[in-house]
Amino acid sequence: MENRMRHYITLLVCLLALTVAQAQDVIIRRNTTTTTTTTSTTTVSKPKQKPKTNPKPKPRKQSPTDVPEQTFTVNGVSFKMIRVDGGTFTMGATSEQGSDAGGSEKPAHQVTLSTYYICETEVTQDLWQAVMGSTVAQQRDKTNKEWPLRGVGGNYPMYYISWEECQTFIRRLNALTGKNFRLPTEAEWEFAARGGNKTQGYKYSGSNSLGNVAWYTDNSGNETHPVKQKSPNELGLYDMSGNVGEWCQDWFGSYSSSSQTNPTGASSGSYRVSRGGCWFFNAWSCRVSDRSYITPGYRSYYHGLRLVL
Repeated sequence: MENRMRHYITLLVCLLALTVAQAQDVIIRRNTTTTTTTTSTTTVSKPKQKPKTNPKPKPRKQSPTDVPEQTFTVNGVSFKMIRVDGGTFTMGATSEQGSDAGGSEKPAHQVTLSTYYICETEVTQDLWQAVMGSTVAQQRDKTNKEWPLRGVGGNYPMYYISWEECQTFIRRLNALTGKNFRLPTEAEWEFAARGGNKTQGYKYSGSNSLGNVAWYTDNSGNETHPVKQKSPNELGLYDMSGNVGEWCQDWFGSYSSSSQTNPTGASSGSYRVSRGGCWFFNAWSCRVSDRSYITPGYRSYYHGLRLVL
């Protein structure tokens, strides 16, 4: 009996030990599963991304033709170029010229031009000397030392210069500035003289009263005057009528009635165009449509130049 009781007790102890071991195994498995799940969740989770923002656009660079004016300085002498926005205009004998229109101004015709820059003033004696190294007196002496000087000073327009010498001046100016200055075409000159797209339809450049805008035979005292003494035209250009005549790039030729775009004049000829009248001429020659022509090698005390870019 005693032995049987010991057997039951031993069997009970073994069953109890087995039950405890199974319970511990379940706890260990449960903890292992929880840890694995937690680790997996941490691994696959993604970091929060910052919201996307659109990059700021880079500022647009201005092209040369976006600038209303440009100032250049050469050997200490500054000059200003004014933008002339491209457009279409009637060139030649327009209605405001009336019976004053000459035969070479006909027929009136449509011209379309691209945007360009033109000098605010005629080339001054200071600018010429800064580029060429010669004075107006020295230029006069190349022609005839006995001829008079008609205004001397840094801010006076340059004269006693031929069309050919203008080309030399421009080549040297371009070498100094790295730009592409030139003489205006006849069409560019007239469009600017009329005020471009801002035109008010005046007979002279900037007014129907010539004395307000020009030095000419009635008020000049037989000489040139410093630039910018009279009122400017609609574009802010001075002395487009009067003071000194201004060489143009074109050969002189007859007009055509057909519409043209950026015309450059006759393909050849014996004379170059001059525009604007001068201190020596009467009012008729200072009109915006008047045309003069001169041999390219000729120098006089009433002809100068104006630059275009």
